[in-house]
Amino acid sequence: MDILSLFACFEPLVSPTTERHFSKIVQAVLTMSGKVTMLGISRWTEKGGSYRTLQRFFATALPWTELFVKFFESHLFKSEREYILAGDETVVTKAGSQTFGIDRLFSGLSGKTVKGLGFFVLSVVAVGERKAYPLAVKQVVRSEAEKTQARNRQKKRLKKSKQAKRSAKGRKPGSRNRDKNQLKFSAELMRINEMLKVLMKLIGRFIKVRYLAMDGHFGHHQAVLMARECELHLISKMRRDAALYEKYDGEYSGKGAKKKYGARLKYDILSPKYLKKSWREKEIITNYYQGLFLHKEFGCQLNVVIIVKINVKTRRVGHAILFSNDTEMDCEKLVDYYSLRFQIEFNFREAKQHFGLEDFMTTTKTGVENAANLSFLMVNVSAKIIKESVGKCVGINDLKTHYRGIKYALATLKMVVKKPEAILMNQIIEEVSRLGRIYQTKSAISTA
Repeated sequence: MDILSLFACFEPLVSPTTERHFSKIVQAVLTMSGKVTMLGISRWTEKGGSYRTLQRFFATALPWTELFVKFFESHLFKSEREYILAGDETVVTKAGSQTFGIDRLFSGLSGKTVKGLGFFVLSVVAVGERKAYPLAVKQVVRSEAEKTQARNRQKKRLKKSKQAKRSAKGRKPGSRNRDKNQLKFSAELMRINEMLKVLMKLIGRFIKVRYLAMDGHFGHHQAVLMARECELHLISKMRRDAALYEKYDGEYSGKGAKKKYGARLKYDILSPKYLKKSWREKEIITNYYQGLFLHKEFGCQLNVVIIVKINVKTRRVGHAILFSNDTEMDCEKLVDYYSLRFQIEFNFREAKQHFGLEDFMTTTKTGVENAANLSFLMVNVSAKIIKESVGKCVGINDLKTHYRGIKYALATLKMVVKKPEAILMNQIIEEVSRLGRIYQTKSAISTA
């Protein structure tokens, strides 16, 4: 595939010189082996891709979100498909102290706090295809005030847990009711809200998205308000001990305010009237319960799905609580859309393992932003090329092996005194590019 033609859609957003730089860098990243750094890329580029050129490219501020959306619209979007949004944060380990935004962050992959950089990514997920495409990447840079607030919240939670047993029940004297629909975004939600508004404005021209899927970290009411402000329904997960209540349907006593909350939900004794689906696989019984419930921290009714798994042999029971503020969403759709959120994790894996998200050595703000966004753009570019390869490449390892083989074959043929015919030359290039691929097609050169 002609790599330069892929970036013709960038013409209104960047200069022709930057378009050519994109094509040279992308082809080098697809071809190269080893770490994806500026020096590494410069060693695999053709004429016009020197190390100094790469330094200028990584020092140039680019409209990355617009570039992502334009590439997706031009090459990956299908109007007949249904799409949802998914968001999550990934952490990249880095040493030293000079890199912009370096901090101590919790890494879910490592299961502990590590020194590195954080990036929040919003991706659009094709429901039928079950494939995520990154559209917006923003570095997580916490201010000192935000760090202090996080430490204070942690201390407050520890203090509250110690005093919980000794404190008297009920509300504190003088406390007042709070407006649960009042926006009080944290610094983290403000960053995400800004990203969402920009992205929704860009993709709203050609695609209608109704749902935003996020992990349990965002299973709170302010995240619901943030999604509603962007005309989206949130799909997320609650704590396993979340206090959910049935809606009170008894008679009014005639005194005071009307009762709103009914009986509290007990997860070990769920009413059969909420059971929607049940099946058994070997020793595991899985039950799906769904209903409209209330939570005292949320200002709206919630559509809740409780997944209960029972091990018949050991009698162990576990459950997970998924929810959405879309009260008309059915059980299977809610569970399926939440499971699609995990597709964004494959984007993180590909960006880190193949496209240099873990390798870049730039330290400036613009350099870090360009390196991270380039890694995620490569995820979309590789998806496009694999689709157009007509079965030649089934994954990124095959794709990189294919491009590396083509480069080796062309370098060898340049040294041949008598050039072979065009048909034979194409067959030789195709044969060499097959070497090392996992998916092997039939050879075009006869060995008879």
